[in-house]
Amino acid sequence: MKIKKYESVYQLTELPHLFPVNCYLVEERDEVTLIDAALPFSAKGIIKEIENIQKPLTRILLTHAHDDHVGALDALKAAFPHAKVIISQRDARLMKGDRSLDAHEPQLPIKGGVPKSLTTVPDQTITHGDMIGSLQAIATPGHTPGHMAYLDTRSGALIAGDVFQIRGGIAVAGTLKWRFPFPAFSTWNKELALESAKALYDLKPTLLAVGHGNWLVNPSTSMQKAIREAEKGVEQYAPRS
Repeated sequence: MKIKKYESVYQLTELPHLFPVNCYLVEERDEVTLIDAALPFSAKGIIKEIENIQKPLTRILLTHAHDDHVGALDALKAAFPHAKVIISQRDARLMKGDRSLDAHEPQLPIKGGVPKSLTTVPDQTITHGDMIGSLQAIATPGHTPGHMAYLDTRSGALIAGDVFQIRGGIAVAGTLKWRFPFPAFSTWNKELALESAKALYDLKPTLLAVGHGNWLVNPSTSMQKAIREAEKGVEQYAPRS
């Protein structure tokens, strides 16, 4: 497992040269929050890094419920039973394997792997604007209906889940990058993903940290480039009147 640090954010990367999957530790004054739970075999490396920080893990915060973001969740909850598992109200359903849609949502199939045998259930659900320690929850639907990003209000670091990918070239969720096509294949709604990407760009983050690929410092120019590419793709496939 590869580990990098920026301010109070640690990036933990599993399979960095093959299929990079990131999760993040955010250090608070007296505690640590984990964002996402990577792959099933990632638990050992995550636990080791939490022990190295020498502060208690109090929260496991999820961006969304795809398999590569909740893979080690059961093992981590067993290791840290007092840590609260937190996810959006909407993706709490996906966490149970429920792919059903609400009547007001775009009626497109939810894509990507969702848990089939996860035993952990959320201790808490959140909505847009909620504060979790120093992190502000930002609703970013598109990759999944209930996707969330998290802004560290101290440093401006943004943990964006799969709203963007950086592996294979920076892209908004749903924009196909053949060198790393998996986030595009797993995106539910490209139009909503694009709107979410624009909302994150407007935050002017100091750091863009995503689920797949190395993070970017001062990412605004790169985010804008990815948004423009996504806009062209949405326009290209928009229905003609």
